[in-house]
Amino acid sequence: MPKPLHLIVACAENRVIGRERKLPWHLPEDLKYFHDATAGQICVLGRICYETWPRANTEGRRPIVLTSHSLIENRNAGENAPIVADSLTAALTAAEELPGEIYICGGERIYGETLALAGMRALRLHLTLIHSDVPGDTFFPEWRHLAWQELSRRESADSKYRYTFLTLALPSPR
Repeated sequence: MPKPLHLIVACAENRVIGRERKLPWHLPEDLKYFHDATAGQICVLGRICYETWPRANTEGRRPIVLTSHSLIENRNAGENAPIVADSLTAALTAAEELPGEIYICGGERIYGETLALAGMRALRLHLTLIHSDVPGDTFFPEWRHLAWQELSRRESADSKYRYTFLTLALPSPR
């Protein structure tokens, strides 16, 4: 039985997750949640996400970077140098051989390809839903049409946004 896939993302009500290769908000509580959840885990992510996340290969994370580029920035990776894969299938094959949970950390295309596995793999969605429409150019795929089971919910806010931490699950196929 393959490991469940944990998608972890913060997105606005209009599904925005990025603008000009950056997060379009600054939510320290969400950033802490993201770093805590992914510490010591396998992190599957695209090249741009990897290159813009300074902590991708710290705190015991094992990054697997999806890219068609043969070279990626390998900053202070040491023993946590990223594994490079040219497809989600190749990344998941490599991830299955490593200890830890598999976290899908973005970007847009990788989230879409992972959600397309609904019904074939067990999925968990760790979603920070920001209750606002935010301008952006990168989007999380539509997820609301899937039959998610809500496992947990916690409301929060800062001076600019209200947001909800949700954990949703789709069962594995039988």
